[in-house]
Amino acid sequence: MKLSDLFKVSLVATAITLAGCGGDINLNVEETVEQPTSPTNPTPPTAEELPGTFSQSLSTEVSTALGRSVTVQVLSGVITQDTTLSTDAIWALDGAVFVGKDKAESATLTIDPGAVVFGNNGGDYIVVSRDSKIEASGTKNDPIIFTSKQDVLGETTAAGQWGGMVLLGNGISNKCPAEGDCALQVEGVESGAVFGGTDNTDSSGTLKYVVVKNAGFELSVGNELNGITFGAVGSGTTVDYLQVHNNADDGVEFFGGAVNLKHVVLTSIDDDSIDWDNGFQGKMQFVYVEQDKNSTDANRGIEADNDGKIPSKDPKSLPMISNLTIVGNNFNGEDDAEGIYLREGTGLHLYNSVITGSDEMGECLELEGIALADDGTALFSDSETVNNANDGTILMQNTFMSCTNGENFKDPKGADGSVLLALEGWFTAQSGNVINDKPMLGVNGQPIAGSPLLGAGQDVANTVDAFFDTVDFAGALNDSDDWREGWAFGYGGGIVTAPEAVAGCPTGTASISPGDGTTTTCEISGRITADLTLTAGNLYALDGAVFVGGDKTDSATLTIEPGVTVYGRNGKDYLVVGRDSKIEANGTKDKPISFTSSQDVAGEATAAGQWGGLVLLGNAPSNKCPDTGDCALQVEGVESGAVFGGTETTDNSGTLRYVRVMNGGYLLSPGNEINGITFGGVGSGTTVEYLQVHQNADDGIEFFGGNVQAKYVVLTSIQDDSIDWDNGFQGKLQHVLVKQAADNSDANRGIESDNDGKSPSKLPKSNPTIANLTIIGNTFDGEDDSEGMYFREGTGAQIYNTIVTGPVGMGECLEIEGIAKDDSGTPLFTESETVNNANDGTLLIKSSVIACSENFKDPSGVTFDTQNWWTTTLGNLVATGQPDVVNGIFTIDTTVPTDVKAIDSFFDTTDHIGAVSSTNDWTAGWTVGLE
Repeated sequence: MKLSDLFKVSLVATAITLAGCGGDINLNVEETVEQPTSPTNPTPPTAEELPGTFSQSLSTEVSTALGRSVTVQVLSGVITQDTTLSTDAIWALDGAVFVGKDKAESATLTIDPGAVVFGNNGGDYIVVSRDSKIEASGTKNDPIIFTSKQDVLGETTAAGQWGGMVLLGNGISNKCPAEGDCALQVEGVESGAVFGGTDNTDSSGTLKYVVVKNAGFELSVGNELNGITFGAVGSGTTVDYLQVHNNADDGVEFFGGAVNLKHVVLTSIDDDSIDWDNGFQGKMQFVYVEQDKNSTDANRGIEADNDGKIPSKDPKSLPMISNLTIVGNNFNGEDDAEGIYLREGTGLHLYNSVITGSDEMGECLELEGIALADDGTALFSDSETVNNANDGTILMQNTFMSCTNGENFKDPKGADGSVLLALEGWFTAQSGNVINDKPMLGVNGQPIAGSPLLGAGQDVANTVDAFFDTVDFAGALNDSDDWREGWAFGYGGGIVTAPEAVAGCPTGTASISPGDGTTTTCEISGRITADLTLTAGNLYALDGAVFVGGDKTDSATLTIEPGVTVYGRNGKDYLVVGRDSKIEANGTKDKPISFTSSQDVAGEATAAGQWGGLVLLGNAPSNKCPDTGDCALQVEGVESGAVFGGTETTDNSGTLRYVRVMNGGYLLSPGNEINGITFGGVGSGTTVEYLQVHQNADDGIEFFGGNVQAKYVVLTSIQDDSIDWDNGFQGKLQHVLVKQAADNSDANRGIESDNDGKSPSKLPKSNPTIANLTIIGNTFDGEDDSEGMYFREGTGAQIYNTIVTGPVGMGECLEIEGIAKDDSGTPLFTESETVNNANDGTLLIKSSVIACSENFKDPSGVTFDTQNWWTTTLGNLVATGQPDVVNGIFTIDTTVPTDVKAIDSFFDTTDHIGAVSSTNDWTAGWTVGLE
């Protein structure tokens, strides 16, 4: 971690005292005296061990409060290098802490599950700048907590005790200028904290199982910080299981952008729980809003705007929300407790929701009429918000207005006081809406048995947008599954106790003899039908075929904490994630998650095929699916009943981040091995980045249809094909390194790719987009030789910025299939669909270089000059040999790359072709087998 504009001091000679009121930093010279460790004398780590600066005074104060030795590290200034906040310390903010500068010196701040970050005083807050990221992936059992110093010390908490969190992205705001760059100053933060751009798919990272408490400090009169400010944050950001509690200003506020959220808890917010404006177009599902039960400060559950000066301004604020519950209170002050207020030309599509509250709460739904100036004159001739309600830009379906105060609606009015729209009639005229003052919610906000909310929802996944989950109830919760439990504050979680790690195996696993002779080892077997977390500090052994969930039933999430190792003891041990279930394997660079063999765990010799592998099954399309009816395709290499396929291109099977799969690919029967990772119909909602498959007996990764996307992939010492796809795969890959075994042992193709062997033109056609790929072959000469890329059976592909090379003696680097023949040598088809694809651009390779002793193998049975196509038609280059294009794994070829970000926002712009440059070795620190 690099902190700019900070001074560094010797941790032996000095200690830093962060004053309780002003956050001043004082240096106190101390003698170097070794003293015993205790809660009042915690041992400071060295500067090399942890980011930030050790604070003796805060460590002593926190340790005393918690009753055990705790290290407190202070963060301040600007973080300009990738940094991880672990549970080895509690982290104190000192002033405004920026992650990266604006689109410069960008960095990723990774926060491990269970970590605690606190603000020492009101002026402490954290800002994630444009092009930087926060990766805060907690777990249900170990949420990440941002809170105040008072909370950490067990003192009385209140709203506004520290600042809050600000995420700044490159998404779209209608405040951006029509031409030129956009840099909008965010509210509540010092000058220079800007947001805005043109990329609504921008990613600011991940907030998962995160609790933000006691924030919203008033920087100046009327200028407080929101719990979390989303400034033009894009949909590439993951926000799931998020709580803001006890905030002095809004809970969450969105200034443009298109970030999506699920499982959100907003409790005891003093102002608006949800606020948006300036063209916000995100999606939300399962949002629970409850104003303070003691009827202290509150305003609106939702206050929503487009633009106050030009209400019709485009792009218009138009979020989609499903399964929202708002429970108001009786607060009656300068701003009363109310439900939803839509104004300044905003749109909203609302589904499966309920707005309710106590008897003295204000109105449940209000639309702005004619806006008036301070002198009472009309600012506009009509109400854009009312226009939106009339033309469907504001839409509400399967929603309950359940105020018990007799004021479900407050009609919009003209300058003369006339009613512009009778809201009650407008509301009841829409599909599935209900006015019912008895929603039958329990004290925790869940519907009780017999509630009219149960069974009243529509299937928004199929009727509205695939982002949403299929449900049949209205409101944020059903009567049987409280997804808040265990992690959110007020629901059994979110409490700062800094507990010691609990030894032993998690419920749902069984203790067995240590796999390495010493470490607690837990066995996983059968079918996992309830959410399970594999906690750090243990080893986990697979016993046979382990399934996460059934097929679209008994669905579950398997969460794997950073640093965990899961291993198989023989070829029958493998892990399958079923349709509608998830794996959340969020490792870090310093603590990757490993799937490997028992030999590896025991320190014995490793080899390919020592255990099975990892299989993800999703609901995305395959061209093997039937034309009508449900799709359930049996995946290869796995026992019967492991099926995949469907119609949801954006289906989400979870997360694989900093994950290594090693020594797998067991031969179940002749020709039937398990791939390192099999992606069966996996959708683009799945997150795959920093992934390695090493030393696998079958393919490294194989895609059977689907649309999954992956970045930063390493495939080493694979004995069959490193990358294999078929049956309509249309995903995206970037930064992919393929390196066959350095000892020239078993290998086949870097890429072997198909569409369909019986019907090569079958739709949807395999046509992935790949950028910044490096394939480095070897000289293996066996039943299947080492080769580069082989395109066949009608596949397409859009490939950019690629290097294919290898030593003298390697097989051909590029082959396109000609006329396929049967075993007797009889042609199966009259023409080659793969060659047709090369001729019409369905198979395209640009800004790429081949450097092999045998560069091309022409298709048989058809006239097609592969080298001419490569160089003359496509404009690619041919180099002499491997030393001309790569140095080790690093690109040294100077071919100008295509800017693939201009083709699709998923991709990054690079200044080189190939996977890895010497100036950005993203493989360092977490991979194996690249020595």
